[in-house]
Amino acid sequence: MRKDITEAELDVMDVLWLESPIAASDIHLQQDSQKKWSIQTVKTLLSRLVEKGVVAYERDGKRFLYRPLIKRGDYTQSAATRLVDKLFDGRVAPLISQLAEGRGLSDDDLEDIERLLEGLKHEH
Repeated sequence: MRKDITEAELDVMDVLWLESPIAASDIHLQQDSQKKWSIQTVKTLLSRLVEKGVVAYERDGKRFLYRPLIKRGDYTQSAATRLVDKLFDGRVAPLISQLAEGRGLSDDDLEDIERLLEGLKHEH
């Protein structure tokens, strides 16, 4: 099963994670104001997601209803792991450093990271 979801496909997945099963036409309506996609573009993205094994569909009269086969949390965990492995040789610290330099870290971000690290220290 391929899980390398493109940014456009991820936009469709975001709709599916919020509401499913859902028809392509309803996804189109939800995305149209932001993306200006045609209904054919939405159907193409859905077809790709089905091919990748992350979306399923069922017939509902003359239309198809789509639903995600993966949970959002599972996808984000997998994507984050692939990112760290591919770009940072499996090390998390350089990723955090890169984020801090590029975007900056708010006080809330720093507090969250400190809590996470403390929790991880207690687990080991």
